[in-house]
Amino acid sequence: MSDPLDAKEFSNIAATTAAFTLNGGCYMVACVGTGFGTVDLQALGPDQSTWLATPTAAHFTANGTVGPVYLSPGQYRFAVATASAVYASVSGVPLS
Repeated sequence: MSDPLDAKEFSNIAATTAAFTLNGGCYMVACVGTGFGTVDLQALGPDQSTWLATPTAAHFTANGTVGPVYLSPGQYRFAVATASAVYASVSGVPLS
């Protein structure tokens, strides 16, 4: 189960982030940016080299929030294409 401390935030980015680890579970994903192209939450595939689209609505073409999003444990990144001043976050939501 995800933990509210299981989170990652990025401020004022314009390029794809480095990989980060999520414990898996339920998450809220948010994104705000300027000059939107796309910002996608991607998961590292089982071959440990291919980045895959998450099977969720975590694909942004405008400012927004999506959740709940259920993610498996693993490595993730925000892939940024032609957007600037991007603020993106993924935060664990405890299930009761």
